[in-house]
Amino acid sequence: MSDLQKLTKLITKFRDTRDWKQFHNPKDMALSLVLEATEVMEHFQWKNLEEIKNHISKHKKEIGEELADVLYWILLMSHDMNIDINKSLERKLVVANKKYPVEKAKGNHKKYTEF
Repeated sequence: MSDLQKLTKLITKFRDTRDWKQFHNPKDMALSLVLEATEVMEHFQWKNLEEIKNHISKHKKEIGEELADVLYWILLMSHDMNIDINKSLERKLVVANKKYPVEKAKGNHKKYTEF
């Protein structure tokens, strides 16, 4: 069993023990995912690079908790929709490698349509 499978098992047990699945339709889970992602973003809003570095050093635990909340919803959504997130990511990386070949993309922040 992979680490992601173990985490998914823990997440679904947590959710199902509380009988929350009844509230977890794809729309509301997607909204929760976005809301948690914005909580990650709040850590960096209005900060310059130096302030960001300082904030990370002082708030790594809190940032990690917000990232964990994002992962929670990703794993739960992929579980409930029977999506193999590992395979989805692998397929996505194959596509990204074609869009962003190293010889064109290395050190370049442009979108693939601008190459």
